[in-house]
Amino acid sequence: MKKMLSFVLAISLLLAGGLCPPLQALAVETLDESAITLSVPSAVLMEKVSGEVIYAKNPHEKLYPASVTKVATLLLVVEEIEAGRLKLDDLVVCSAHAASMGGSQIWLEEGEEMTVDDLLKAVTVVSANDCAVALAEHIAGSEEAFVKRMNDRAKELGCTDTNFTNCTGLADDPKHVTSAMDIAILARALISHDLIKKYTTIWMDSLRGGASMLTNTNKLIRFYEGATGLKTGYTAAAGHCLAATAERNGVEYIAVVMHGATSAERFDDAKALLNYAFANYTLASLRPDEALPPLTVTLGKSGTIQPAFSGAAAVLIEKTKQQALEYTVELPKEIAAPVTKGQVVGKLTVTSGGEVFATVDIVSPETVDRMGKWDVYKLLLSQLTGGTAP
Repeated sequence: MKKMLSFVLAISLLLAGGLCPPLQALAVETLDESAITLSVPSAVLMEKVSGEVIYAKNPHEKLYPASVTKVATLLLVVEEIEAGRLKLDDLVVCSAHAASMGGSQIWLEEGEEMTVDDLLKAVTVVSANDCAVALAEHIAGSEEAFVKRMNDRAKELGCTDTNFTNCTGLADDPKHVTSAMDIAILARALISHDLIKKYTTIWMDSLRGGASMLTNTNKLIRFYEGATGLKTGYTAAAGHCLAATAERNGVEYIAVVMHGATSAERFDDAKALLNYAFANYTLASLRPDEALPPLTVTLGKSGTIQPAFSGAAAVLIEKTKQQALEYTVELPKEIAAPVTKGQVVGKLTVTSGGEVFATVDIVSPETVDRMGKWDVYKLLLSQLTGGTAP
């Protein structure tokens, strides 16, 4: 079942697009829930680049997410910005509906204007519900239309346990549910956009010329080395939830904890997960030090191609196996035309202690058509005349 969990996740992330898919590799075995002692009933630990799940405890249990919902909200906002349909200096007008939100807020007034930049800051730092709804309405025309986009995007990313009915998580709607696994998938997609970390790493800031002070609800930003985000949440029914991310030495992990009994519990459990990951795992390169040689294409309109590795350049590995990695390239000296772009022309095998750890396809980066009869005639004539042909 643990291997099946990793396989299902790999397929879902491969379908996501825009992220590095897991490679043709032996997946890091998902730890049994007894491997790390946690207080929360549901949790997931994932590595960002590979999408490998290191630890899972009731990962698909459908729970109220509270404001961790805003991971999906923020993902859609950032994607709109990076697509060029939304700008940070765009002004957003607060509606009566947005101004009516309770819970965490900055008390936007109906008709008040605020930039996308400031609204993003308020959502990420203090989990402002009024700002989240204002952004949702600005992008989609209504919160309902925006929520439909949230659900559609979640499905595109491979989330199977999620159904959002609002963009804030403020109300404990029985139909508004997700899981630790789905939040990890959404968080992975969100932190693939560096823009969001401009906001999620803020500890203290202000709005309205200093009139509105902000302090991050995610205490890890101040107290945990390498913390990069991401989102807290709490309601009485949801308990204390957290999607925490942290990066050290170029490796970033996602720890999702759901339904904690106390705020301290969620932070302690997230730190326990992150500490375990940083202590025991790292990213291993899936590229040998030597460059691949050009490959001759016989009877091709182009005489050679420069083969390339497919997939991501690194994979998650236990630190104890890193030093024993060996790389073996299998590549012919020549290949017959025609050659299609993406065609597999060779293979890289990565072993650790004699065990095959990963295989990576070597592919053609371009299409090379086969010579026609006239092309062959000119080539032969050129060779016979010492390099000159009509």
